[in-house]
Amino acid sequence: MKRPRLTRIFNQFFQDEQASGIVLLACTIFSILISNSIFGEAYLKLWHTPIGIQIGEQVHLTYSLEFWINDGLLVIFFLLIGLEIKRELFVGEISNPKSASLPIIAAIGGMLTPMLIYLLFNMRSSTRAGFGIPMATDIAFALGVLALLRKYIPTSLKVFLVALAIIDDLGAILVIAIFYTHGFSLSYFGLALLMVAVLFVMNRMRFNWVPIFLIPGIFLWYFMLKSGIHTTIAGVLLAFAIPFEADSMDAPLYRLEGLLSRPVAFLIMPLFALANTSIHFSGDWLSAIVTTNTLGILFGLVVGKPLGISFFSWLAVKIGMAKLPDDVQWKQIIGAGMLGGIGFTMSIFIAVLAFDSFSIEQASKVSILASSILAGSMGYFVLRTKS
Repeated sequence: MKRPRLTRIFNQFFQDEQASGIVLLACTIFSILISNSIFGEAYLKLWHTPIGIQIGEQVHLTYSLEFWINDGLLVIFFLLIGLEIKRELFVGEISNPKSASLPIIAAIGGMLTPMLIYLLFNMRSSTRAGFGIPMATDIAFALGVLALLRKYIPTSLKVFLVALAIIDDLGAILVIAIFYTHGFSLSYFGLALLMVAVLFVMNRMRFNWVPIFLIPGIFLWYFMLKSGIHTTIAGVLLAFAIPFEADSMDAPLYRLEGLLSRPVAFLIMPLFALANTSIHFSGDWLSAIVTTNTLGILFGLVVGKPLGISFFSWLAVKIGMAKLPDDVQWKQIIGAGMLGGIGFTMSIFIAVLAFDSFSIEQASKVSILASSILAGSMGYFVLRTKS
């Protein structure tokens, strides 16, 4: 059986993501340690330092440093995700319906099952808004674990997990856009749609100079901010407007993706980790994190992810909707499903959006970190063990 073709961009993507996972882990450990040291209070206050930006005479934006990371820099991360999704839809592993069916169906199961498990714990609770937290997979950490297992797993499984994680990201983006919108403004949303229309007209007119797309892109970000829809969606919409030609490696999409991959992996995501994992453990922290919310996250990521991915994959193969690659075993699909339970980046981001309560947000982050470590360890040992 011929193994799936890995393009140069896929190889670069894989290498960047696995290295990014190591940097993210180091930043997370540093952030937690300093948050619980004598410098903890100053470190926590640092992320709430107000920073103002003046745009003309009418627009003055003053927000915390944490805001500029989560609503500003993270838009670039979502722009890169959008570029990856668009490329995969046209020429990647999910462009062919036959090869895409298995990871697509597996991703759907990997999103629905954790959500249902979380809601079983929290349906009658005020924390039910966190249902999106266990739905996400952190591709950087998942690929980081796979990098440790390269001698034990086939290339087909790596491609399966990457395609699954990309579909997972698309699902998370839709969940954020639909369910985590606050104070919706129809007028600003209309202006945002106007910017989207301008961007796609520029695409149809074959503007190939990438910087020219940034001008309406900045306006799109501002209108999204004022509309109540999270600004990261602006990054995805901008990505889908960037011109793409499948047979040209000089296409704007390829150039922008190559330009952004390393800054996102080694600057933006580490800053996100530093700003969002500043967790302080108080004296009664253990009792504070054993709640229906944290248990929903734990069981959603550790049990729901592998269960949903494995069962939906098996069902798709059983009824003939998909085919299991010849060099992949069911045990490896289960192991990949466990790695899908590494939530981290997107899960933490959704937790920030879901809860106004600082204590609930902190407890959610602790549960996400613990669940991700447990899921990653389980996945590693399952895939490391010979049949």
